[in-house]
Amino acid sequence: MPAAPPARPRRPWRRRPRHRVANACISALAAALLAPALAACGNQAGQAPGSAAGRPKVLTSFTVLADMASAVACDRLEVVSITRPGSQIHGYEATPGDLRRGRGARLLLRNGLGLDRWTDRFSSRLGRLPQVDLSEGVATLPIEGAASGVNPHAWMSPRAALTYVENIRAAFSRLDPPGAATYRRCADAYAAQLRQLDRELAGRLAALPARHRLLVTCEGAFSYLARDYGLQEAWLWPVNGESELTPQRLQRLARTVRERRVPAVFCESTVDGRAQRRLAADTGARWGGTFHVDSLSGPEGPAPTYLALMRHNVDTLVRGLAPAAPAR
Repeated sequence: MPAAPPARPRRPWRRRPRHRVANACISALAAALLAPALAACGNQAGQAPGSAAGRPKVLTSFTVLADMASAVACDRLEVVSITRPGSQIHGYEATPGDLRRGRGARLLLRNGLGLDRWTDRFSSRLGRLPQVDLSEGVATLPIEGAASGVNPHAWMSPRAALTYVENIRAAFSRLDPPGAATYRRCADAYAAQLRQLDRELAGRLAALPARHRLLVTCEGAFSYLARDYGLQEAWLWPVNGESELTPQRLQRLARTVRERRVPAVFCESTVDGRAQRRLAADTGARWGGTFHVDSLSGPEGPAPTYLALMRHNVDTLVRGLAPAAPAR
């Protein structure tokens, strides 16, 4: 029997025209996968990064502002925080990863009042990205030791946060005029939640007796909340962190805690609370717990949103300062 003719060699796949490969791939994709595939093709062709599903990207300097901005954006914009949950934002040093996440952004929202000046350099490295100070228009409070002379933690008041929300709405409407009606509707809805939060916090804090209305924290971050709800405050350092703690400040605060018989002292999540715990042990005060101020906690923690952050802080404060129940 004559030998069978040799099989015809198969043409190498790499020689097929590229457009035929693309057509074959696209025709095989399910409809649900078609849009992502085309988006990937667009990026490979040199499309500038910086948007998700065609949404303009907006950066914020820290996670609390990102949560507020997301509530106003209502998914029309992609909102990204430069810093991650748990970051100390005073004097933050941006990383190469931060810069990569920021590529293609159209706007940067920051607190202002001297808190996040590091965004000037960050913005310049992204081509002088426009910035908006969300605290613009807030009735500010002074604080000893701050470089600007102003306490920058204005978002710690739900009443001041209403100004932040209006500034976010205005900034988004300038960035994306066709979405102005959406931003107005979402800002109004979020403002209603802030007003409800204000009433809720006022009611809870009104129950504290006068002798228990001194809030002792690591950082002077609660001036705006104290102003709104009739509290007093004392702290180990003003705004920039534990490096500003001095023996004189520690001794002065310990004397205040003893003289006022403060039942509990607190600290913030982004700073070292060991000095405050020592102060509690030395003065007979209780360790009251940890506040969230400069950063959200992440989704599994007690402060995954700004509204939850404020409720967590006031719950912690009231538990620590409320009079002890009489013994039975």
